[in-house]
Amino acid sequence: MIQPMTTTRVDIQLPDWLRRELPELASRSYPSDDARMEVALRAASENIRHETGGPFGAAIFNKQDGSLVSVGVNLVTSSGLSMTHAEVVAIAMAQAELKTFDLGKGELAHLQLATSAEPCSMCIGAIHWSGLKSIIASARDEDVRAIGFDEGHKPADWIAHFASHGIEFTPDVLRQRGIEVLQMYARRGGHIYNAGGSGA
Repeated sequence: MIQPMTTTRVDIQLPDWLRRELPELASRSYPSDDARMEVALRAASENIRHETGGPFGAAIFNKQDGSLVSVGVNLVTSSGLSMTHAEVVAIAMAQAELKTFDLGKGELAHLQLATSAEPCSMCIGAIHWSGLKSIIASARDEDVRAIGFDEGHKPADWIAHFASHGIEFTPDVLRQRGIEVLQMYARRGGHIYNAGGSGA
């Protein structure tokens, strides 16, 4: 039975293991797409190893100097919140860090989101509303669906729609590595937490 509402606050925080790694990650510069994607893939891999969520990682960088702005991992199973996809977590952390909801204004137009897999239907919307102008992705949508995840309905022209709004999307950055991360999750029996599925 559903009880009367008592919740008035929701907190999202990075897992302990990632918080411990942040100083070391933030001390480096990431001058290339590959280097930036390595951070997202490392986060995804460690998220699997620590069993703190799904096989997805994301990070936001300043392309001008290669500095790290934020990192996110998928926290769906550990937080119990379906919206805590890696991209959404990274975006929220960047917005909190920079104290703005618009990550595309002024000098922030140089920010880039690196994500270990193409954004799902929800994350496409989150990226649009964040203002981000540059996205790179590793694994493709079909790679994610291949291990059982339902990525939702994505318009066939979503990349063109991004482009029409000044959002540059670059796929297949270290794609094989992204696929390997997904397959590792599947081999370890990771929870495929689609809505309406068992355990969802």
